[in-house]
Amino acid sequence: MTATLAAARRWAALTATIGGLAVLVAALPWLRDDDPARSVLRARLGEREPDPAALAAVRSELDLPAGPVQGAAQWLSGAVTGDLGRSWVDGSSVAETVAAAAGVSALLGGAAAVVAVAVGLLLGAPAAWTAASGRRPRAGFTAAALTALPEFVLAAVLITVVAVNWRLAPTAGWFGPSYLVLPALALGIPTGGLLARLLITAVEATAAEPWVHTWRAAGSGRGELAAALLRRAVTVVVTQVAVLFVGLLGGAVAVEQLFAIPGLGRIALHASLAQDLPLVQGCVLLLVIVGVAVGGLGIAVHRLLLGPAGAAASLIPAVPAHRRRGRRVAPIAAATLLLGVVVAGLLRDADRVRLGARLTGPSWAHPLGADPVGRDVLAQLGHGAVLTVGTAAAVTVVSLLAGLTIGLRGGAARAGAADILNALPPVFVGLVVAAILSPGLAAAALAAALVAWVPLGVHTRGLAEEVRASGYYRAAELCGAGPGRLLRRHLLPAVAGPVVLHALARVPATALTIAGLGFLGLGAGHDSPEWGAQLATAVAYLERAPLAVLGPVAGLGLLGVLAAAAPTASPAGSRSGTAPDTGRGETAPPAAPLTKAMT
Repeated sequence: MTATLAAARRWAALTATIGGLAVLVAALPWLRDDDPARSVLRARLGEREPDPAALAAVRSELDLPAGPVQGAAQWLSGAVTGDLGRSWVDGSSVAETVAAAAGVSALLGGAAAVVAVAVGLLLGAPAAWTAASGRRPRAGFTAAALTALPEFVLAAVLITVVAVNWRLAPTAGWFGPSYLVLPALALGIPTGGLLARLLITAVEATAAEPWVHTWRAAGSGRGELAAALLRRAVTVVVTQVAVLFVGLLGGAVAVEQLFAIPGLGRIALHASLAQDLPLVQGCVLLLVIVGVAVGGLGIAVHRLLLGPAGAAASLIPAVPAHRRRGRRVAPIAAATLLLGVVVAGLLRDADRVRLGARLTGPSWAHPLGADPVGRDVLAQLGHGAVLTVGTAAAVTVVSLLAGLTIGLRGGAARAGAADILNALPPVFVGLVVAAILSPGLAAAALAAALVAWVPLGVHTRGLAEEVRASGYYRAAELCGAGPGRLLRRHLLPAVAGPVVLHALARVPATALTIAGLGFLGLGAGHDSPEWGAQLATAVAYLERAPLAVLGPVAGLGLLGVLAAAAPTASPAGSRSGTAPDTGRGETAPPAAPLTKAMT
């Protein structure tokens, strides 16, 4: 009965989330204080102002709803039977349009995921090899720098260099396999950097588990141990791979725009701007279904990789040990350079326009050149760092707290509302927030926060499930430890370190989300020094003024290096090799080490 009630609650939560999204999409015209009929005619006729007779004809032709609740109810009643309606703008079938776009996005997302996994393994495998020899893996500065690389800037560079200058690939369109290469690289390389960062962190934590010492004592070879470490680390990261794939599927709006790819993200963006609500609702419904399915698949694979250890109370979860002092040359150099550039930029005037200096190269007057309207790039870079990095840091703190709070809630991991929210492109969230608050930096920050907590919550959820499957946690439960003590003494200490590192690694990605919304006109205005707005202004002039683009990109890369070097403290009470407190003053016996059957 309890299991049935829990399942009913989960399905009710999923249904409520989907219904709420349908109402939210249906409410877009009213959020913008606009008449749906006027929006449809504006999309059909351009800037011409329609007369009352034309508005009445459109309302009658499309049977436009009188309010968002009525519109959502009409659409949901048809969606249950498979009828997604017809486009308000061109009258085409929404189901056929969404199906075609979904095929394109799935192919692009799959290719980008292959690139991401290849990059992640290429950068993460050396960490397992290093840990197998008993040394601490390096912090992964290359992976962090790749994470901070803006997809739309990488796409612009690939178009300019590979497609235009070298003529090795098409510049835009979707007419064959050759059109897939550059977009997949633009999407997959930064995602692969994030995946490698997570793998390196997981390998470092896994290397402290007792079974590693057992294998060494048993004479296991370095290659065998490295493979086992990498496989064990993958059990922690596999749920994140599912999250990343869904994010690629729905969040490639800027790349699809630059390459003119008719995918879900691009279609949803254009439909949202034209307020073609049936098409937007169809895109959101498909992304939600894929998000739930892929999220559930990731959880299933995670449990499969854990194997018997996940159910036999014999798992000692990955817990990071104290970091020894190592080489700090790279982070110190990155911090010094970034701080120097920011301070130098803050001392200069970022708003003064010199039309005679447009797109000029470096000089004494402009050390990094001038942007397309003649503003000093160094000044723009310094002032923009305060806006972009400061906003991203604040969003990351809020997302970390939300992710830990939601991910540590009791119960086994299951696909649910978090997977639905992860399936929504940040651009779509940005459109809704901008409709309510009007575009700006605050709206972009709120939109980023609404989606940034999901990967952290999923990561927390996976780690917490491993802790609950450990022997010492179950021993503490049997000895009478209450939920609060279990949370303070076992769950939070074991989970906080890796998730904090994950959050730090995502600061550049959050900055990219904010910058991407600014790039698409949903964040800070193009006259702002915010890095996304700066990139939006300068990316069209990449060949003539590369420093105007490379400045913010280099700043994000340096931020990624600093994120990779951030230390983490060893959690108290659950460090591998110690017997954790059970809650009654006793200590539980150490859990049995993992055997080779586990890995």
